[in-house]
Amino acid sequence: MTTATCADFLVELGTEELPPKALRLLRDAFRDGIARGIEEAGLATSDVAAYATPRRLAVLVTALQLRQVDQEIEQRGPPVALAFDKSGVASKAAEAFAGKCGVSVADLSTVKTDKGEWLYYKGRSAGADASSLLPGIVMQALNALPVPRRMRWGSSQVEFVRPVHWLVMLLGDEIVDCEILGVKAGRTTFGHRFHAPEALIIEAPKLYVDTLRTRGQVVVDFDERLRMIEATAKLAAQAIGGRALIKPEVAEEISALVEWPVPIVGKFDTRFLQLPPEVLISTLQDHQRYFPVQNAAGLMPAFIAFSNLASKDPDEIRRGNERVVLPRFSDAAFFWEQDIAVPLEKRQEQLKDVVYQKGLGTLHDKSRRVGQLAALLGSYFAVDLQQLERASALARTDLLTAMVGEFPELQGRMGYYYARHDGEREEVAVAIDEQYLPRHAGDRLPATPVGQALSLADRLDTLAGIFALGQRPSGTKDPFGLRRQALGLVRVLVEGAIEVDLPALLAAAVELQPVKDIGTEVAADLYDFIMERMRAWYLTGQAPDLAAGDITTEMFSAVLSRAPSSPFDFDRRLRAVRAFMTLDSADSLAAANKRIANILRKAGDIGPQPVVAELFEHPEEASLHQAVSSILPALQADLRNRKYASVLQRLAGLRSPVDTYFDKVMVMADDSRLRNNRLAQLRQLRELFLDIADLSFIPGSR
Repeated sequence: MTTATCADFLVELGTEELPPKALRLLRDAFRDGIARGIEEAGLATSDVAAYATPRRLAVLVTALQLRQVDQEIEQRGPPVALAFDKSGVASKAAEAFAGKCGVSVADLSTVKTDKGEWLYYKGRSAGADASSLLPGIVMQALNALPVPRRMRWGSSQVEFVRPVHWLVMLLGDEIVDCEILGVKAGRTTFGHRFHAPEALIIEAPKLYVDTLRTRGQVVVDFDERLRMIEATAKLAAQAIGGRALIKPEVAEEISALVEWPVPIVGKFDTRFLQLPPEVLISTLQDHQRYFPVQNAAGLMPAFIAFSNLASKDPDEIRRGNERVVLPRFSDAAFFWEQDIAVPLEKRQEQLKDVVYQKGLGTLHDKSRRVGQLAALLGSYFAVDLQQLERASALARTDLLTAMVGEFPELQGRMGYYYARHDGEREEVAVAIDEQYLPRHAGDRLPATPVGQALSLADRLDTLAGIFALGQRPSGTKDPFGLRRQALGLVRVLVEGAIEVDLPALLAAAVELQPVKDIGTEVAADLYDFIMERMRAWYLTGQAPDLAAGDITTEMFSAVLSRAPSSPFDFDRRLRAVRAFMTLDSADSLAAANKRIANILRKAGDIGPQPVVAELFEHPEEASLHQAVSSILPALQADLRNRKYASVLQRLAGLRSPVDTYFDKVMVMADDSRLRNNRLAQLRQLRELFLDIADLSFIPGSR
């Protein structure tokens, strides 16, 4: 495409400050909406870039095609028999078709098909100019933005996420003449609210980014601001001998709050370092959007804040940020002193006064159920039952402390500190913290047996309780976070290499719920729900040492069909199947499994029968029988030791005798004795594979 047929396009919407936590999403949605509209309009582009600051959303399209390509139009109308009456006068159907095509009936032609003769139109539709299409494309993209609640301002009936103040729309160096959201398009934008509040003229789309940076003191690229924030925070921390603790979510929110990020180093009183470090970090990160600073000795009495301007008096901004931190830290110190005055043990009785969930009793009731389930889990793996009982009893008592009331994200972690202060054993304190692990995808897992048991028991009770109430997730709605709970359960079991009978545990958890008339299907439904989360975990490559595509849905179904009760055992089977499918013989044996399954199904269940060598009619029957018999002892030993990969590796050696068998032997012989003996031989072979997975679920190559 030559430069005469394309030009750059810029649209910038200037607004009041946009919601910071949604800014990246709004930016991407605006870009995607415009890109989609351009594609649907049949216009070519070179690139579509998106920009966003607290006060603007912008999209820059490089080398946009200036005009649609003319279209050849061919349309078939009504049958000729219905298009004209006996005297040749056009019917209403013919006139309607002609009108739709923009011509008269006389301009239409006819076409013959094997089904008769039809009115026919062939013409050319002139393509529209991009300038006439862009206002609709932009408006459509704005209407599709993921904004849960829109607002009006002034006397206007226009609605948007925030009041709109200006609109830039340039195609090349020309303004796109239109009005959107009550604002007429132009080439005037505005820079930084304080540094450069004057109007700025954008001469051409390609000058947009540099104009705002050099004359408006605005960095319009969200990701560039993010990089600046992280880089300057690291340098500021290094300058005082520390390292900035940069939480990605905090850095993103800062990028959504500023147009010209400037780091400010603040300090606080060293006496606050006596508090648990998580309290200080949570205050700085989650409440103030600051970066804590630490060195080899731990947290430093300093933080990195960000200003939206380069102040002439940065010390005043620093003092302002320090003044904000002081009362928050003072409150935290007060909460700490207040909380440690009451041991966790004395808070147990208060749990009876706090409702856990309507229909599921109090926090005390939940603690009791979790304790029972934890004790049951203790029968599956080595755990100190005395410590487990103590940790279960104290697990939720920190929810009643003032500190957790102010910092709910620290539940469990504060319980750890309070338990240590009370003189509880270290294993008990650690388990109180680990009960909530993993808190999110990719989070660390409980590392101690008591912590593992408590974490699993808590998730089992939560899942069973909500399912018993009939409030399981539907669609995208998951108010209780059950998908996250189920995946956490799977991760602890699989990555922790813990063998349990999951259906039995689910049945026990459902049985403990204080819900009347719980259906017998609840535990089974819950198992299916967990398996679906497990399936997604593997298919998306989130499981350890796996990438998306390493595990297919057919592999997962092949193992699931055998209904392993232990997710850890399931994992070992699944990985063995994956390894098997990389072998040269895999496709052939998978196809043979499918063929055997079909033969046995059509033949009906003949039941287990011994294979009688004397009834072999072909040498291939004897060869297969000998091959199976020769590996059987080692195969059974591998199965007892759950060396599933080794089992499938040995079975892969049967490819040649199996292929030859099907080439030479007619299984469904007329002689019932021969037929049943061959069916018994195939059944024996299939059951060897079924000990691990049903490979008939996996498509073979033939």
